[in-house]
Amino acid sequence: MKQPASTSTKSLAGTGLLAALAASLCCITPLLAIVGGLGGVVSTFSWLEPLRPYLVALTLGVLGFAWYQQLRHRPAAAADCGCTVPAKPSPMQSRGFLGVITALAGLLLAFPYYGAQFYPSATPKPVVAISAALWQTSSYRIGGMTCEACARHVEHDVQQLPGVQSVQVSYERGTAQVRFNAAVTSVAQVEQAIIGTGYSVLNPTSSR
Repeated sequence: MKQPASTSTKSLAGTGLLAALAASLCCITPLLAIVGGLGGVVSTFSWLEPLRPYLVALTLGVLGFAWYQQLRHRPAAAADCGCTVPAKPSPMQSRGFLGVITALAGLLLAFPYYGAQFYPSATPKPVVAISAALWQTSSYRIGGMTCEACARHVEHDVQQLPGVQSVQVSYERGTAQVRFNAAVTSVAQVEQAIIGTGYSVLNPTSSR
């Protein structure tokens, strides 16, 4: 006699894990961009951000149904049905496997809330003794950021420009404030560095 356990635990777990990954991909890719030097890849997945609530709901629904099927299943005893019952279920049909997948999905869904901790800090560079007239602070409105990790991505890349002394990016306000040596780096170069991360500048130089 076939066990009443669902044979779809593996597929349900896989679907839930993929949905969790898709829900957080827009915040994971900025970190991957820094590690792999692929800044433009960020914008590829920014369209997923409006779908995040639905993907979270799909993840919870699918994994919840998988757990419901696991918990309601009680292996039939051989004496009850007069048949041979497999002594041990397939590892991918076990509760342990589903527990691991659920934990991984939880980490992925929560990534936007702790992911910024993995980014290198944009430490201000030492102030060079130059004329005060050469120091310039410019503000930029940035479009396309979906979480705090995106702000850390912009800070990291802009800080690499020569002449940039400090970078402050706010995800909540969607802004960046950059202090730099105008004799070394121009406003347009800072703007291009931001665009190079995969986000957009909503107040480009030409419109200021």
